[in-house]
Amino acid sequence: MISLVDSMPIITSAGRNRTGKVASEITAKGYCSTKNQYYYGLKLHGLAFRRKDMLPFPESIVLSPADENDLRVFKENWGDVIYNRTCFGDKIYSDFEYFNQGKSATQNIEMLTPVKAIKGEPLEITQRNRAFNDLFSAAVSKIRQPIEAFFNWLNEKTNIQRAMKVRSTSGLLVHTMGKVAIAFIYLIFKY
Repeated sequence: MISLVDSMPIITSAGRNRTGKVASEITAKGYCSTKNQYYYGLKLHGLAFRRKDMLPFPESIVLSPADENDLRVFKENWGDVIYNRTCFGDKIYSDFEYFNQGKSATQNIEMLTPVKAIKGEPLEITQRNRAFNDLFSAAVSKIRQPIEAFFNWLNEKTNIQRAMKVRSTSGLLVHTMGKVAIAFIYLIFKY
């Protein structure tokens, strides 16, 4: 049982100095490091089953404000419901204490992420471990790449990330969930 976890932005307005006036009760200001962009909107979080040589199949999708931490969303929504699973995520999911000693350890959840640099680590130790860390990070990134492809596919088919013409909370929810539903129907019958 291998799962992939990640998130993607749903943008209602973009730019550092723009204000988010649409659906302010469910949106917030966030930063997308992939796009190197500040934006107002939501995040669509996905937990998906890995399928070899195919797009991953979504198990669960959650919406959160853009300023919500991905790890916190994982803990709140999936931390109590998944068991006996190996998950692959990006560096934001690096919480060794939670996954190795906390409740998830009894649920047998293993989270594998690219290696995160340790502040204050001596240079000689960093250099000694560099080859292993680079290989491990490349392997994890290769396995979790299909969730990135899934989000790219979802945006390509539905243009879900561009919610700039939405003018209300209900309109934003219809925009988001309607496009997710259309994509799932397409995914079920086409793939």
